[in-house]
Amino acid sequence: MFTKVKSEPEIRAMRQSGKLLATVLATLKEAAEPGMTTKDLANIAKRELRGTGGHPTFLGQYGFPDVICISVNDEVVHGIPGARTLNEGDLVSMDFGVTYDGMITDSAVTVILGTETNKKNLKLVEETRAALMAGIRTVKHGVHVGDIAAAIQAVLDQGGYGIVRDLVGHGVGHELHEDPNLPNYGKAGSGAKLIKGMTIALEPMATLGTHKIFVAEDGWTIKTQDSSRSAHFEHTILITENGSEVLTTL
Repeated sequence: MFTKVKSEPEIRAMRQSGKLLATVLATLKEAAEPGMTTKDLANIAKRELRGTGGHPTFLGQYGFPDVICISVNDEVVHGIPGARTLNEGDLVSMDFGVTYDGMITDSAVTVILGTETNKKNLKLVEETRAALMAGIRTVKHGVHVGDIAAAIQAVLDQGGYGIVRDLVGHGVGHELHEDPNLPNYGKAGSGAKLIKGMTIALEPMATLGTHKIFVAEDGWTIKTQDSSRSAHFEHTILITENGSEVLTTL
């Protein structure tokens, strides 16, 4: 389904969904520390959302077994929370979705645990987030998919990062994954045109090595082929006449 122009009640529901999601991710960012397990983080996410009227979108989605994806170091996305203990210097991506009144938002953030001094890791995280913001700045009524993709690519190319090509951003709202696909590389002026009232999820994924990835034995976790570290950021965006509104922020 191609992402639809949302009605005012649907936009209100997505705003509330996005605020709940942003609150949970902010709590997780503060809580994450060496010695915790990835399941500990999932339990916090579950606890924080309970009683808010929001529901964890990922739980059971395509069969996914938990409320949140937690991916560490060379895991790009879709890591299943479990007994893995987190260590000083780990890159931890937390990808969460919330459904509120039938409407869905999707967001992700990558953090480095402890006091990181590795400049390459710090720059990877900072510049992947900067790529997301560059993509957001291009969004407005009439923007082409390729305009967004080119803006994201320009930031990541400048840093010399691997741009994951087999995973993309997407439309979102009535369903978790709607058309169009929103790749993190492309040519300005190309692709579908997006209009005000549509909602999309931008999510650059970058690595310190190759762009190539593979699915781990658990059937979910997607990892870099060369074991290089990766970072992932995502926001759900409402397209407006002259720009955009980030829905997954406090």
